[in-house]
Amino acid sequence: MSDIAIMTDSNCGIMPEEGRKLGIHVLPMPVIIDGRLYFEGIDITAEEFYQKQSSGSEITTSQPSPGDVSSMWDSLLKDYEQIIFIPMSSGLSNTCQTALVLAEDEPYSGRVFVADNHRISVTQLQSVYDAKALSAAGKSAGEIKNILEKEALDASIYIAVDTLEYLKKGGRITPAAAAVGTMLRLKPVLTIQGDKLDSYAKTRGMKSAFRTMLQAVKDDISSRFSHLDQQGVLKVGIANTPMNEDALSAFRLEMQNNFPGMELVYSPLTMSIGTHIGPGGLGIGTFRCHV
Repeated sequence: MSDIAIMTDSNCGIMPEEGRKLGIHVLPMPVIIDGRLYFEGIDITAEEFYQKQSSGSEITTSQPSPGDVSSMWDSLLKDYEQIIFIPMSSGLSNTCQTALVLAEDEPYSGRVFVADNHRISVTQLQSVYDAKALSAAGKSAGEIKNILEKEALDASIYIAVDTLEYLKKGGRITPAAAAVGTMLRLKPVLTIQGDKLDSYAKTRGMKSAFRTMLQAVKDDISSRFSHLDQQGVLKVGIANTPMNEDALSAFRLEMQNNFPGMELVYSPLTMSIGTHIGPGGLGIGTFRCHV
């Protein structure tokens, strides 16, 4: 029997099939499209999802059922002594809180450890890789949980929205504000600093939004993350919903040029985020890393 199973959800950007190849166990996130339940990376692809979104389908997000979570744990505990589960931020979904409650009871108490890591997308992905490295270094699941939670807020994300339509559908902005913003070509920049998705700035055009986000990441690195930069334990990341490939390549190149001494991590934004921001969205950020 192996020691520790590394488990996460698909909000990190790893789909279940890819996870199997990496030795990472991925819980697929559910989405509800026109009343039908789908599981990300299982019975719907990103291409199919955005086709349905663009065609006007009614899409809402959901969280995995407690039964789906416990069923995966039961299966893993047949082959592993312990599980470290790294779900998306507790501030963005109830998945983490549900898992924390489940882990308190038998047969999971002392064997399943849920890290409230306050991350999503590329920052969550890094935490998963860190957990794998920490496990390989001999850390227990409980020790990994403590390390990830202690360092959880050593991460920062900024997201630019290309269309206001899906923020309007989700009730984050009013129809009137969406109409005015569309007319003025406004591209909102949102931020995730641990928990909530909050407004950061309003810009005109995606290039302007990118420059605003780029400066925000530089400011974070030179101020609150300066000690991590000096230690050489920071990476930068970029993620997107479907957009023009040339534009994406240009943004990635500019990230590399602006942070030449840091590794650039890339991952597509997942369906849970895409539901709320739609196609053409772009996210960048910086985060602490162990590997």
